[in-house]
Amino acid sequence: MGIARIPKRVKLIVGLIARDADLLATIKKALERALRNKVDLESGVMDFIHTGYYAEEMGCNLKRKFLSFRKPIDLKNAYAVKLKTNAIERRFSKDGKRAVNIDPGYLDLSKLVLFSTKDYTHRIYLNKGIYAEITLFYKDKTFRAWPWTYPDYKTDEYIDLFNKIRDIHKENIGA
Repeated sequence: MGIARIPKRVKLIVGLIARDADLLATIKKALERALRNKVDLESGVMDFIHTGYYAEEMGCNLKRKFLSFRKPIDLKNAYAVKLKTNAIERRFSKDGKRAVNIDPGYLDLSKLVLFSTKDYTHRIYLNKGIYAEITLFYKDKTFRAWPWTYPDYKTDEYIDLFNKIRDIHKENIGA
């Protein structure tokens, strides 16, 4: 018989997409306040070119940025981060359209998980309308993609960034 154990705390990450690169700095501050957690790593601004999914709502020439947060979080209520980021998205919306897309999730030593409000075959329901998706898994000293992983998350640029965030997390938890 297995023994139930409380999992270790995880590294909170957030992906941002917006047309206005200046808005990303404002959103960073809003996230730090809402999550009561300071950013410890901030990616550069990248062109978001891997899908046209957001074009109708947010326009073209979208920019992407990732943030990771200093204090590890408990998994028990981690889904609530998505509820907070949704509230921030609504606050910055104009005429019912988002100015920013905020994709929160977490990283531990074996995987990167994203939260979503959409159900699908590879997502597991958590609570209050929030699902979790294992987007990347860690094997042979790097993150790797699943068949369902979003195209941008499969790129070397993103994988390198997540490996760096994993290294920070590994050091912080003393693993």
